[in-house]
Amino acid sequence: MTDMVHLQDVTVRFGGGLLRHTAPFTALDDVSLRVPTGTAHGIVGESGSGKTTLGRVALGLQTIEAGRASVCGRDMAALRGAALRAFRRQVQCVFEDSAASLDPRMTLGASIREGLDIHRIGDRDEREERVRAMLDRVGLPRSTAERYPHEISGGQRQRINIARSLVLEPRLLIADEPVSALDVSVQAQVLDLLAELRAQMGLTMLFVSHDLMVVREVCDTVSVLQAGRIVETASAERLFRAPAHPASIALVAAL
Repeated sequence: MTDMVHLQDVTVRFGGGLLRHTAPFTALDDVSLRVPTGTAHGIVGESGSGKTTLGRVALGLQTIEAGRASVCGRDMAALRGAALRAFRRQVQCVFEDSAASLDPRMTLGASIREGLDIHRIGDRDEREERVRAMLDRVGLPRSTAERYPHEISGGQRQRINIARSLVLEPRLLIADEPVSALDVSVQAQVLDLLAELRAQMGLTMLFVSHDLMVVREVCDTVSVLQAGRIVETASAERLFRAPAHPASIALVAAL
């Protein structure tokens, strides 16, 4: 099975250099990771462990100081111009703050359609039909397209964000704490939706979270981050049954 994400000895540091008044901080320290195509891989750890930075590397939004990052079979360091534009369509993301992720001045339908407009996919009628079809898939009425973010609930906004990401039919979805701001009952609905869409679309998913119960529901395999280093990688079943590293043991014990 080929790897959708392959990080090899990746290091990311912040501070130092031009920012001489700040001491360098190592966010990722010699991190190596493989995420096979078609799987869901969880990244867990305490706040400040480097989870979000790792997700940004996979999205191509974070420059690395050392090592090599390959996503969707592309060397991230070599992406330029048309190749970078094509990559942006193949890799999409869902973030924690559903409200901040949406432009309050745009209708929800326009937000979903925006990626189709940018990548010039289909004509206007085809784009509108894709928007309607995605609203169907995420379980929202088609009339939602005419509403604005402040007019719907947090769970509905996150469904809109999922629709906006998946309307481009990406190969990889990076979800960074996508349900942590939602009520528990709404979390379950969104997680079920992600699992259903992943199966239907053959998605590979990188799921970043501090909540091991959520990761246990969604992921096939899990990596535990501590102070910028991956200290354990295992199947979700094995990690929860018999964690090996002290950081993993502490996370599981906190459940």
